[in-house]
Amino acid sequence: MKKTLLTIITALMAGIAYAQGIDGVLDCIERNNPELQALRKEHEAGCLDIKAQNNLDDPSVEYSPFFNKETSGVASSELVVSQGFDFPTVYAARSKAANLQQEALRQQLMTSRRDIMFSAATLCLDLVCQQKRKELVDKREENAISLQRLCEKRLKEGDATILELNKIKMDLMAIKAEKAKTEAVLATTVLALTSLNGGKPLPLSGIEYPELPTEDDATLLTTAIAGNRDINEAIAAAKASEQDVKLNRQAWLPKIDIGYRRNTDGSDASNGFLVGATFPIFSSKGKLKAAKARQESDRLKLENARATAESTLKAKIGELKQLRRIAEAYDTTLMHQTLELLMKAVEQGEMTITDYYTQADGVYQSLLAQIDIERQLQGVVADIRKDEL
Repeated sequence: MKKTLLTIITALMAGIAYAQGIDGVLDCIERNNPELQALRKEHEAGCLDIKAQNNLDDPSVEYSPFFNKETSGVASSELVVSQGFDFPTVYAARSKAANLQQEALRQQLMTSRRDIMFSAATLCLDLVCQQKRKELVDKREENAISLQRLCEKRLKEGDATILELNKIKMDLMAIKAEKAKTEAVLATTVLALTSLNGGKPLPLSGIEYPELPTEDDATLLTTAIAGNRDINEAIAAAKASEQDVKLNRQAWLPKIDIGYRRNTDGSDASNGFLVGATFPIFSSKGKLKAAKARQESDRLKLENARATAESTLKAKIGELKQLRRIAEAYDTTLMHQTLELLMKAVEQGEMTITDYYTQADGVYQSLLAQIDIERQLQGVVADIRKDEL
């Protein structure tokens, strides 16, 4: 099982050397993600459908032959060729509405893209965190193996007890179990990222946390609100529905029909023009009210999007402040130096194995806590800045 997990991790993390880092991973996923590709095609189809709504009506051609008993073949006939037009101002209003509707679709696509890329970025952060945990577990396993060899040697010399050796073996057993668990979680994360990349291997070697923002919290909040995709999507929808109301206010304007008519009666033929109008008395009924209702709905959605985004981001900024303070309390260099000194003290006989574990366990727990805090800090920053992806 262990070899299988390591094989999966090694194979899936093999990638292109030039695209290392989280940005390289996200670039690959943006190109290869099947859901995002489908959303782009759906957006393209939606824009084409919107453009088609402002096309001219199809031309109409009618031919009517007439027969009577006294004439062999066609006695007379009528040919009518006509073309319908909307009132000219309707085309201009509809064109503006189409542009705004396409922008609303584009904003929807960008919001969906952001969600996919944020999921990928979150998995990348998980991967870095799990790699750090694995490095710590590997180091702890290495120390435990060294202690076991040392204890076995001292046991033969009469300077250690079987209880101390059993303590080390029990600790090593727990470490190996933790290592197997960490590798399993790591493999699952790699598989999830590979799935987002359409099943293609990703350049995951050398991936590290991005640098934390240097802006002050007020600037960070202002930037995040200004670029919030949910707000921008709601703004685009509100503008489109507002123009839809203006368009429907012109729904009472008649449609114009012009054409050509030719009538034949035996050898005689007469030609003329066809001019007509269609008055939308029934077809436009209730459309303006419906458009106004949609406009009010989109306005309320925009207000809600702004309020939700602002409150959520403020809460995230507050959480970021707390995590920064907690992260600053940890001195990683000091903790690693302490572990090295403890190990040397045991090797030199200045400390018993029992005392070593009493102190080393606390240091290892602090290192794991520091890794978790660092991951939480990176996660909050990624959440605040996810609209920049």
